[in-house]
Amino acid sequence: MEEYGLTTQLVHAERRQGVENGAVHKPIYTSSQYAYDDANDLVAVFQGRPGFSYARQGTPTTAALEKTIDQMEGGVGTCSFATGMAALTAIFYTLLKAGDHIISSQFIFGNTNSLLMNLARLGVEVTQVDARDIEQVRAAIRPNTRMVFMETIANPGTQLVDLAAIGELCEEQQLLYVLDNTMTTPYLLKGKEVKAGLVMNSLSKIICGHANALGGAVTNTGLFDWSHYPNIYEDYQSGDAKNWGLLQIRKKGLRDMGATLSADAAQRIAIGAETFEMRMERSCANALALATFLEQHPGVVSVSYPGLASHPQHERAKALFADRGFGSLLAFELQPQIDCIDFLNRLNIVLLATHLGDTRTLSLPVAKTIYHEMGPEKRRMMGIADGLLRVSLGIENENDLIGDFAQALNYYI
Repeated sequence: MEEYGLTTQLVHAERRQGVENGAVHKPIYTSSQYAYDDANDLVAVFQGRPGFSYARQGTPTTAALEKTIDQMEGGVGTCSFATGMAALTAIFYTLLKAGDHIISSQFIFGNTNSLLMNLARLGVEVTQVDARDIEQVRAAIRPNTRMVFMETIANPGTQLVDLAAIGELCEEQQLLYVLDNTMTTPYLLKGKEVKAGLVMNSLSKIICGHANALGGAVTNTGLFDWSHYPNIYEDYQSGDAKNWGLLQIRKKGLRDMGATLSADAAQRIAIGAETFEMRMERSCANALALATFLEQHPGVVSVSYPGLASHPQHERAKALFADRGFGSLLAFELQPQIDCIDFLNRLNIVLLATHLGDTRTLSLPVAKTIYHEMGPEKRRMMGIADGLLRVSLGIENENDLIGDFAQALNYYI
């Protein structure tokens, strides 16, 4: 269905895969085990033939979602997990070992940063650089570098690293390029467009979109030559080399670690995904409108949003995302005399909550919540001021959202 638009593809994705009894959605398979009349068939599934044996490694419901995510990213295979963090953990812990080196952006999400610090405690060398500058990435490469990890748009500061140049560099150096595409989704950017080898999407966020399910996915774009990767176990070095990495992630990350996506959550995500393109269109438009309003208001010191001409990486964002939008996340700082907690309490429509990519607009004080544990020094390095507010735009009416922020700001002016 590649000739059709994204929403058309997604609305008909499960039906086109073939669903029992003419249903348009894959049923929720609750069975933990799958039996076979012939023991040879059971053996074949255990030894790699497509099929199901035990639900920890997946069900027909999760498999249908994986095909849909794969279709979104234009990949050659996808493995789903219980959360986005579980998906990232599987990538790092199954493809890296003690003595290896990984390069990442210094602007990555707090929980991911914590995960990398855990890797460092286990003997993996971690270097974080200002990846807005490709030369800093190049200079960080060592003989034992195995992986370069980046996020598309930083949360919450909205910094945009040099995604395309990093892809070229990784291809040149035969390094595995792993991209967290959560903030942009395949609507704004497919990982393969910047030559990523693996793409992670937190399905809990924009793709699901209704804050009613957790999930994550790792997609193999087919661009990386796994026959050059030194950490693939011999058991998985058979058949087409382009599948080796994802097979190892599925076996060692999903089967052994057990962070399985439930069938119920998979179906909720699949249904949410049907409308995610339309939701992204609306939330991106809302984000640009609110960012433009906030930038002009005297109660605001600065606004960080890639869609604004004032954003340091605005031209890069335009080149990457074309006319599709600039994401649904923005951050801004209030004038020093305005207490950010008091300001948030004056909002009427906006939910004071964590999470991203919901149908509802969400906001929180970054330094006091999701980045509190990182401490002031790390926050300074990431450009997170004490009074920084993060806003994840939903699909409410634009005028209602701007009116809500206006009434809260105007109280102080």
